[in-house]
Amino acid sequence: MAERSFAKEVEHLRLGDGETFKGEAILAITKGLLQAGVSYVGGYQGSPISHLMDVLSDAKDILDELGVNFQSSANEATAAAMLSASVMYPLRGAVAWKSTVGTNVASDALANLASGGVTGGAMVIIGEDYGEGSSIMQERTHAFAMKSQMWLLDPRPDHGCIVDLIEKGFQLSEASNTPVMLEVRVRTCHMHGSFVAKDNVRPEFTLRDALETPTRDLDRIVLPPAAYQHEQEKILRRLPAAIDFVRENRLNEWFGPREGKVGIVLQGGMYNNVIRALQHLGLSDAYGRTQVPLYVMNVTYPVIDSEIAAFAAGKDAILMVEEGQPEYLEQAVNTILKRKDAPTRVHGKDVLPMGGDYSVQALMEGINAFLDQNHPHLRGNRPPLPDARPVLALPEVERLKSVVPSRPPGLCTGCPERPIFAAMKMVQQDLGEHHVSADIGCHLFSILPPFNIGTTTMGFGLGAASSAAFSQKGGKRSIAVMGDGGFWHNGLTSGIGNAVFNKHDGVFLIVDNYYSSATGGQDILSSRAPNRNRKTNNPIIKAVEGVGATWVREVDRTYDVGRMKEVLTEALTTPEEGPKIIIASSECMLNKQRRVKPQIAKAIKGGQRVVKERFGVDEDVCTGDHACIRLSGCPSLSVKQLDDPLRDDPVAAIDNSCVGCGNCGEVSEAAVLCPSFYRADVIHNPTWWDRTKSRVTMAVIGLLQAYRARRRISVEFA
Repeated sequence: MAERSFAKEVEHLRLGDGETFKGEAILAITKGLLQAGVSYVGGYQGSPISHLMDVLSDAKDILDELGVNFQSSANEATAAAMLSASVMYPLRGAVAWKSTVGTNVASDALANLASGGVTGGAMVIIGEDYGEGSSIMQERTHAFAMKSQMWLLDPRPDHGCIVDLIEKGFQLSEASNTPVMLEVRVRTCHMHGSFVAKDNVRPEFTLRDALETPTRDLDRIVLPPAAYQHEQEKILRRLPAAIDFVRENRLNEWFGPREGKVGIVLQGGMYNNVIRALQHLGLSDAYGRTQVPLYVMNVTYPVIDSEIAAFAAGKDAILMVEEGQPEYLEQAVNTILKRKDAPTRVHGKDVLPMGGDYSVQALMEGINAFLDQNHPHLRGNRPPLPDARPVLALPEVERLKSVVPSRPPGLCTGCPERPIFAAMKMVQQDLGEHHVSADIGCHLFSILPPFNIGTTTMGFGLGAASSAAFSQKGGKRSIAVMGDGGFWHNGLTSGIGNAVFNKHDGVFLIVDNYYSSATGGQDILSSRAPNRNRKTNNPIIKAVEGVGATWVREVDRTYDVGRMKEVLTEALTTPEEGPKIIIASSECMLNKQRRVKPQIAKAIKGGQRVVKERFGVDEDVCTGDHACIRLSGCPSLSVKQLDDPLRDDPVAAIDNSCVGCGNCGEVSEAAVLCPSFYRADVIHNPTWWDRTKSRVTMAVIGLLQAYRARRRISVEFA
């Protein structure tokens, strides 16, 4: 069950020539692929590109009508290898994944693809996940494009520009026999806009044609001696062909006046923020009518020397706006102008931050410093610049930092992974601390409070492999954690298979929550829901036993904290050698709520009797030590101050976000905490029997309360 359904929106993909397409950029990218005559599409989900995979999945009927083969790839390497179909045949293919981690996984296939080159157009759509909102290490795709000599497109955030660059990107790939990468940032992926559509194009040469008439060109296969010639071919033929195509088709853009003392060179993806910064500086309007000459690099590799030189001609200085480090483009621009003996000064990281997001604030300050040094008169009357820093420095704002608690990322309310780590905390209390190798996914939040479990994370599906060095017999055992998405992505072979082969005497915990939850709830091999387009319901236990694992335990309800604790203790203390594998399963609560909430709302509206479970805390019983919160960390668990003057400490409380998973009560029982949790059944559309039973129950409770009040001992003081 994907995070978001595009079942209605994909109908816009049928729009024809001259019609106006309106919607999210992810849909526009898909439309661009169909208009370009793509034959096959693959990829692996990951922010900010997950929704593209969801759109393609929801658009299966349209893809089938056009003869386009779409596959949800097992991982990024699978997707990259899929592009080999374009090596020998004039087939246009596209794949998508999250950078840079996805590119790293796909690097072997991509390097070979770029070495031999392609016949048909091959495009990799990269979700450039860089900046403060990123969930990965801070690296850029640019280095990989340069290393493997793949052309890198960085389109200006505009639907028409993106769609046009997709079509031109395929043509560029074919003209230079080189795969092309097209990167789109987070802001771009979720941007809404419009463009004038074209008709979708059925591939002239189909996959069936390729199968019926197989072709083989030895020069395209990466084997000596051809492999030695590929490098020379890249430099002597493919690169010049790419440069000619980019220049002749004007893929890069000029905005503003042609002449001026200064100018700005920028990555295409930075265009909107640069315009906004110039607007605040009084040098542009909101529609991009700028007073400063701009050279927008929609193609950031290769850099077109002649265009850079032409833009710099007659200017005292130019500013290179390049987000992230190292400053590849700034170095390239300096080299170009130096070789041409151009007097133009190049600024960049000297006035702009070396790393991090190029927000409007950062660009405003950098451009302002650039102009102060090189053309101060351009600012004119210098309108006041928006600056939040004085407000943030106010004493009342400072006080908020001590009043409002920080909110680090954490597991969702009712997450089935929460009780797993609560059980691990309890086991560590009994057996001591153990080395825990973490993995990419929701379970990575166990590294943070309140669990504080996990030492390293090396990559998606590499949790088990991360503990390989600790394959020691005797003493404490290492623990490795990975999710079901990571397991199928990489973990089965690199982790479990490796552990079995090397007789690794450690514990391996596989969290099965029915979907690749961390990437948006996409189905995977072990998903338990039926899927008309994919084969699901392939149990993880069969896979691990298939590679030779013998000590395997399943916990099919992770909320049973006592059972989780028991199995973990057994795995850490059993005399049996070799890998101990625990498969802990419960459905992702976020996906479950997406499915169940509409059903419940419909049933209630229809007058059906619906019982919803809620949990609460008895204030009279709660001791206020908050061990339940430290062992659970559920967002619905909070604290409340009582009016009782004899009780200074706040007690635990459960707010309305509770989903009734029962974890808090299970933890309290397993850890032998105070019995203050209770369950209440909230009945919607109650029957006459429900009402009668409620009246009788409340009457009995009232009698018991009155009886207790009469027997209470009271002491009167004179």
